[in-house]
Amino acid sequence: MAHQSLKSPIMLRQLSAARTLSSNATGAPAGYVQDLSQGPMLRYQASLPRLPVPTLEETAAKYLQSVKALATPEELQHTENALKEFLAPGGSGRALQAKLEAKAADPNTKNWMYEWWNDAAYLTYRDPVVPYVSYFYSHKDDRLRKDPAKRAAALTKAVLEFKQQVDNKTLEPDYMRKLPMCMDSFKWMFNTCRLPIAERDDSVAFDPKDHSFFVVVRKGRFYRVDHEVDGVELSASDLENQFKQIYQLADAESAGPGIGSLTSENRDKWVEFRANLIAADAHNGFALKTIEASSFVVCLDEQKPVTFEERAHQYWHGDGINRFYDKPLQFIICDNGTSGFMGEHSMMDGTPTHRINDYINEVITKNKIDLNKSSGLKQFYAPQEITFTTNSIVESNIATAQSDFSAVIDKHELAVWNYHGYGKGLMKQFKCSPDAYVQMLIQLAYFKMFGISRPTYESATTRKFQQGRTETCRSVSVDSVAFVKAMESEVTSNVDKVAAFRKAVAAHIKYISDASEGHGVDRHLFGLKKCLSQGESMPALFADPMFSYSSSWTLSTSQLSSEHFNGYGWSQVVDTGFGCAYMINENNININIVSKYQGSEKLKYYLQEAAEDLRRVLEEDAKALKAKL
Repeated sequence: MAHQSLKSPIMLRQLSAARTLSSNATGAPAGYVQDLSQGPMLRYQASLPRLPVPTLEETAAKYLQSVKALATPEELQHTENALKEFLAPGGSGRALQAKLEAKAADPNTKNWMYEWWNDAAYLTYRDPVVPYVSYFYSHKDDRLRKDPAKRAAALTKAVLEFKQQVDNKTLEPDYMRKLPMCMDSFKWMFNTCRLPIAERDDSVAFDPKDHSFFVVVRKGRFYRVDHEVDGVELSASDLENQFKQIYQLADAESAGPGIGSLTSENRDKWVEFRANLIAADAHNGFALKTIEASSFVVCLDEQKPVTFEERAHQYWHGDGINRFYDKPLQFIICDNGTSGFMGEHSMMDGTPTHRINDYINEVITKNKIDLNKSSGLKQFYAPQEITFTTNSIVESNIATAQSDFSAVIDKHELAVWNYHGYGKGLMKQFKCSPDAYVQMLIQLAYFKMFGISRPTYESATTRKFQQGRTETCRSVSVDSVAFVKAMESEVTSNVDKVAAFRKAVAAHIKYISDASEGHGVDRHLFGLKKCLSQGESMPALFADPMFSYSSSWTLSTSQLSSEHFNGYGWSQVVDTGFGCAYMINENNININIVSKYQGSEKLKYYLQEAAEDLRRVLEEDAKALKAKL
């Protein structure tokens, strides 16, 4: 079962409350100071605010309101009693709050949640990173570069341009409502890797100056490609030459031993299998480190995906062999020239990888990068195969990993709803936040299918704070429940349906705005629970059945939108739930739906029906208002 936080690629929210947008004498936003010695990318880091600790009363009120939308009267009363005990003077909540506030006030702590969250959500998580931690973006086709070697070269050249900005710290920071966001996680983008360690994995970073190469995988064989020679970066033409050589080399040989499949395993199994691989031959450890230290990975797949579902499967997990799943950046080019991206989630959320993928497609599509420029290099290193020596134990481990991979993937059903009826253009005409609109669309579709509202997670970024990551937006509210019931009612008037919709949207915007400001419910409760001392009795609040149920995300959702993508997604996070990754572009909506055969195709049908129903009631309302004028 996947952890709630593993699927949280997020767009840069425009919904959070912001400070006054005035600037000081240095040109920095009010309240921020530029430290130019850190380079443009990190110049605001030191003056970013710290993640706040909400008051107990604030969190209790929000939490109770979210439970009210899901609980029976008896369950709600039980939760209210647990909260009263938790909040009482001298109660456990007061003591835990004092501990958490002390941790947050420690001058050596940049973010009270950062290490706890990385451990609990990712590094101690033992299920396979694929498909439970991995996520993907599917790129729109490049009509000028259908040849896979040419497409791979263009993408790689654009990636190297972005990498140069990150390495030199010249990349402009991300902003939310014109305020700078934390760029700390960008240090985990290149020349890094997740390492399997018993009970708790680690993430390692390598000096980019000493590791100026990337790794290419073809037919399960790994090749090292140096992207610099004496400080001069290879041109797109040089890179295309390198990729053509790799196609020739790999396709002239049988498939490799399948070392990449070992990284698809349960993390504790991978610890054991990695030790067996290194023990088989001393060179294997060096070969692994070469891959781990590489700038990034380019996967040249033999498959030729066409449909949205085929592309989603290819980029989300692939064949289980032609990957190295522990790397945070893997760019995938298929034999028909289609391309995509796969990310490992532990040290970066979706905004950094969204930015690089949007960037590389933007500069290629709009000719913002000179792909015809020569490097001036007369010669450069040929691709060097990274070889492994196996024995019967390693071969048995590989067979086990491939069998386990197939068994896990076969449990999942994936459907893509690519809707061209309308997009954010029409939503804005309805004077509605596109994100809130689609959230209510998902709620309505689920209610149509199951006749009930269940816990729903939406990611909200907290990157406005130092080392900020994510907070939960609890999308199900008393108002959202009233909305879906009104929409499905045969007697509710159109006016009342629209009023219920507007109220649900307003509640959603308020919650996600608060969450982006560090005033959600889930991270605060998580922090309070982490403050329990060993052997300390569990407060009734944390033992309350609604505490676990209300955060069991039947619907795990998040938005990330780009006109250069035609899909992105991840898996469900509970066995009875759905992962719904959505993009809202100007004239279409795209939702990737994954479940363990809970009815992904059927939910796709109900999303279509919900979209048409919602459009109809809003258009009828608009006509009625116009007629009154």
